[in-house]
Amino acid sequence: MMIKNICKLFIMIFFLTGTVKAEEYTSVHAKHILVKTAAQAQEIKKAIDEGGDFDYYARTYSLCPSGRNGGDLGYFGQGQMVREFERAAFNTPVGEVSKPVYTQFGWHLIKVIDKQ
Repeated sequence: MMIKNICKLFIMIFFLTGTVKAEEYTSVHAKHILVKTAAQAQEIKKAIDEGGDFDYYARTYSLCPSGRNGGDLGYFGQGQMVREFERAAFNTPVGEVSKPVYTQFGWHLIKVIDKQ
């Protein structure tokens, strides 16, 4: 229950954090996987890099309710996510998965679907 509340808080502070500057894009469509430890994030990242399905790992391991939808967060603009998460999302190329990113909510893997 506490993890769901943490993820809800993560989603709620989209609008409360600072802006990360992006040269070309104003929004990103991303999916994410939220786990407790760096080791688990690295293990999942390795499996995905070796051909594992991101949506499967999100549904199976993510602590965020978005995991039920393959981790899909939809589009978000600058200033809507916590700084570390946003920076990684805007800097990861479309179609790729970020290295593990730490925020106060835990460890994230971010898959960038599109940028506008």
